[in-house]
Amino acid sequence: MDIIGYKIRPSKHFVLGWMRKWDYDIYSLKGILEKAEKIEKVGKYKYEVYIKAKGKSRKLIFIKDDEYKEIFIITGAEGK
Repeated sequence: MDIIGYKIRPSKHFVLGWMRKWDYDIYSLKGILEKAEKIEKVGKYKYEVYIKAKGKSRKLIFIKDDEYKEIFIITGAEGK
């Protein structure tokens, strides 16, 4: 997925919950999106990204807005 030039904007829910738990910052989120294992388009603008980190699978749900060159991360999830 080409995200060069896109601004990463996480939701308040994602920042206070998942970013804090996973110890991520904006730069690490950008790296994750660039190196993601699997990206699925689940709506007109909504995507799901699946990654592996520290032996666990993680999922990010975000909206990609091409008009404003912005990626808005809605939430995350963690599995085993």
